[in-house]
Amino acid sequence: MAETEGSPFGGCLEKLMSYARTRKGTILAAEILLSFIILICYAASMYGGYTAVAICEMVFAIIFFVVYMLELDKQFLVVNWLWSDLFRAVIGAALYIITSLICVIGGTGDGARIAGGVFGLLAGILFAYDSYTLYLDIKSSRQHAAAPTDDRV
Repeated sequence: MAETEGSPFGGCLEKLMSYARTRKGTILAAEILLSFIILICYAASMYGGYTAVAICEMVFAIIFFVVYMLELDKQFLVVNWLWSDLFRAVIGAALYIITSLICVIGGTGDGARIAGGVFGLLAGILFAYDSYTLYLDIKSSRQHAAAPTDDRV
């Protein structure tokens, strides 16, 4: 049973580990982990309403992690995955920064809420970095896919 070659999950685990070592995989894994930590902090605080942001962003990061890990972005060409991921990251950065500032500023006496706010600020920075790297990927793909010009006039 210790062998992974005979197991049906061996290939999936190998794909997971190899994708988690890439730059995008590491960013998505960190986003999932930070969102989970924020979820725990907000759930332990007196104001549990902020957990919705952490839940949504964690679920969306898991979805994109699985899509990129299994290379479904190359099979389902109907969706522009780069732009969808960019919108997810930009919205996540904005929501985390806004809710975290609210929690840090107004969280007097609630240590879990302040901790969630601090981790949320870190997550906002991570999501903003993800947005920046996605923007650079989109910009470089547009330059490589430029339409040919006709020099004969």
